[in-house]
Amino acid sequence: MKDVLRKAFFSMGYRVGRHTKLDDLRQLLRSLRPEDCGRELIRIGGDADGGYLLPDDLEGIEYCFSPGVSTIADFENQIANRGIRSFMADYSVSAPPQMRPEFHFEKKYLGATDDEIFTTLASWKRRCLGDYTGDMILQMDIEGFEYEVLLSLPEDLLDQFRIVIIEFHHLDRLFDPYMFKHYSMCFRKLLRYFRVAHIHPNNWDEVTRRAEVEIPHMLEFTFYSRRRAGSQGAVSRLPHPLDRDNVPGKRALTLPRCWYTDSTA
Repeated sequence: MKDVLRKAFFSMGYRVGRHTKLDDLRQLLRSLRPEDCGRELIRIGGDADGGYLLPDDLEGIEYCFSPGVSTIADFENQIANRGIRSFMADYSVSAPPQMRPEFHFEKKYLGATDDEIFTTLASWKRRCLGDYTGDMILQMDIEGFEYEVLLSLPEDLLDQFRIVIIEFHHLDRLFDPYMFKHYSMCFRKLLRYFRVAHIHPNNWDEVTRRAEVEIPHMLEFTFYSRRRAGSQGAVSRLPHPLDRDNVPGKRALTLPRCWYTDSTA
């Protein structure tokens, strides 16, 4: 009964314990609003989990770093068909679901340190490409390790990615003041170099609400380098026609309006 009451009061905006200030949440969400970056969005990957929307600006990109290996590799397959090689890493599996000449796999988790199990992105990139300075893609789904990876990532390497696709996990923790500060540092670092091109909620997980602020627990973000992106203003309508549910058959989930507009209508 106490848990039911706590959730009810929380959803109406009343504080039960320490929670992030609503104004701080609103400000963060405003900074993350998707923009029309001047490029059409295309879908790469399958029609469910593992498919992402990204700007149609792949010309000249030769390499993708793709930590977190799933049971499918549709994204990596499709960019390989466009001539882009993928470096893949995951300690929990022995190999990707399939191999082809454009794939290179390491049995490592991506993290903030280098040891027998973990590798940093900087070390991984040096092993694979040395001092290569061309534009690349980062596609990262690493079950919550994304925050420490981003905070430890050298900024010159971050700026080398033209397109960054990240699934952020545990976003309901933004309601906690300590985690809000931690997560906000990650987003601020990304926003120095990228515009938000798209956001898509993963319907595998839930949404937590406080007052008018609704936060899906898992969100797929597409970031586009400020070196390439224009800005035609904020996106005013979502979902995008190419968006698909991550889990077909489960209740559909659309991005709450508070993520892209001040209006709740």
